[in-house]
Amino acid sequence: MAQMSIVDELAVAYDTEIAGYHFYATAAAIVEDPKGRTVFANLAKDELAHIVVVGKIAESVRSGLGWISYEQALAEGFALTQSIPYPKENELVKRLTTNQTDLNAVQIAIENEEAAIEFYSRLLKEATQPVEKVVLTKLLEMEKAHLKSLRWESESLTRTGFWCGEMEFSVEKESD
Repeated sequence: MAQMSIVDELAVAYDTEIAGYHFYATAAAIVEDPKGRTVFANLAKDELAHIVVVGKIAESVRSGLGWISYEQALAEGFALTQSIPYPKENELVKRLTTNQTDLNAVQIAIENEEAAIEFYSRLLKEATQPVEKVVLTKLLEMEKAHLKSLRWESESLTRTGFWCGEMEFSVEKESD
């Protein structure tokens, strides 16, 4: 990947992770479903780690040192969590605050995670260095896990009968 291009891509990823963090923290405070609150709180925590990692890697690449590992970025980047800016415009939060339902929060989150998967998949295809590939694969797999959790939450909210792959209720067991 060209260094200038990847710096720009990492800046986009950093801003996106910040917006996602604030959205998930807001959603955790707004949704009514206790399982949903837990899902969103955990996603916010993961996004915080992504902010640290992407920010530290961007700093390393920008300074000419190149890519560092996910683990190294996480260990060295903790200070970044002390000053996370709130985006001037957070379209995700705006959409949630105009329709504060649990299902809307999950639908917005699913769209956000699908976009993140597409983004990191594209970067992974363009990656040339082994460390880039390892970091981007880790981020991509985490985003896929987020999407899976959100789809489970959606199934729970829409009463399809499953939560985390477990049957929540059975039509056969319901009484008149």
